Amino acid sequence: MRQQTTRISPEDISRQLQYCREVAALSAARPAQPLAFVDTYGCQQNEADSERIRGYLREMGYGFTQDEEQAQIIVLNTCAIREHAEQRVLGNLGALVHVKRRHPEQIICVCGCMAQEAHVAEKIKQSFRHVDLVFGPHALWRFPEFIHTLLTQRGRVFQVAEEAGSISEGIPVVRQDRVKAWVSIMYGCNNFCSYCIVPYVRGRERSRRPEDILAEVEQLAAEGYRDITLLGQNVNSYGKDLEEPLDFADLLERVNAVPGDFLIRFMTSHPKDATQKLFETMARCGKVAPVLHLPFQAGNDRVLRAMNRHYDRAQYLAEVRRLKELIPDIVLTSDVIVGFPGETTEEFEETLSLLEQVRFDALFTFIFSPRVGTPAAQMDDPMPHQQKQANFQRLVDLQNQISAEKHAAYVGKTLRCLIDGDSGDARYPLAARTPGNRLVRLDGPAELIGQFRQVRITDANTWSLFGELAE
Repeated sequence: MRQQTTRISPEDISRQLQYCREVAALSAARPAQPLAFVDTYGCQQNEADSERIRGYLREMGYGFTQDEEQAQIIVLNTCAIREHAEQRVLGNLGALVHVKRRHPEQIICVCGCMAQEAHVAEKIKQSFRHVDLVFGPHALWRFPEFIHTLLTQRGRVFQVAEEAGSISEGIPVVRQDRVKAWVSIMYGCNNFCSYCIVPYVRGRERSRRPEDILAEVEQLAAEGYRDITLLGQNVNSYGKDLEEPLDFADLLERVNAVPGDFLIRFMTSHPKDATQKLFETMARCGKVAPVLHLPFQAGNDRVLRAMNRHYDRAQYLAEVRRLKELIPDIVLTSDVIVGFPGETTEEFEETLSLLEQVRFDALFTFIFSPRVGTPAAQMDDPMPHQQKQANFQRLVDLQNQISAEKHAAYVGKTLRCLIDGDSGDARYPLAARTPGNRLVRLDGPAELIGQFRQVRITDANTWSLFGELAE
């Protein structure tokens, strides 16, 4: 794979915006505004990518719908991290053949990480003939050009060339939220964990320039966004590829200095690169939320080596200890894979004991899913799925117990919370977040959405807190 990172020139983006104007002229000739449906799967980075796709679509004259029957363009922005995610996309993609029969002029697009997998792109080409456009994350910046081609010429477009990746600035954005915002600070990954497809589909690590990141954050703060999350596959590696090196802790401090009343979050952090400097910066910067997502994946050293994680159990626990000394109220979340190839029940017990020792606030838990092209997909995997499922349930039960106990400790406290949306619950119509990102349900008028308010916690369960306005 080519290692050179490409920075897309302003002229290239200007050319794409010209394609937008040409497509917009075609859209204006229609009897009604054409609509687009962007369906996003997977991580926050995919959500951020979809916001740029919507930005381009708006410039091309499209409005938005959640109804695939009304959409002239359907975009499926896909995830490849687990088999279940891929099967879900393929199932939904198959169902669209009936929609397209009813609307033959409809353009159906597949993008994102799944699209970058060669075997998936070939399967779509051969078996899903109703799909018009397939492109990977590296080619997102050319989306208007692809749509222009499909509207003015016959044929299908497949753009999934293997490359190190690119960085493009100046792509328009349509954000889905008026309170919370995603800001990508870097793309790609160099870690090559043996189970993970991300480095193969997202390319090598490449960092945006700090001035571009800060300009985006300044604009968001000026527009009144209250919760800004910095995104990267491994934010702790930020800046290593810049001409003038700047590490993530330094960037965090600069973002913290941006004027405005907002919280700063970030994800994801790799334990091998989480430094004392980062922890000290988090403790010192008042806008940085006291929460850290620090995936440990497994509690046994042999399994961690097989995963190619580059740290061991003792190192992970030492990091957590240092972090808690600096930020006693830190909210810790993590990822765990159950049933990695070769993992024994005895080794899994060490994962449970690590949970008991650290006492995470929440976990994202998964049974191992082999990904084509990764080393782990070729490893011997003797443990029956039934046993993996039993171990997985033990993990979930233990974490649910810990989460319930930690949430119960909030009852009676008053916290400054960000009211960020509608909960969908008539009894507690508002959803809010503590500084540590714990969900709080409470009563109150919708006008409070987007405001920080003091909230008294009155009740709790395993998954959320319940509260009342304390003002």
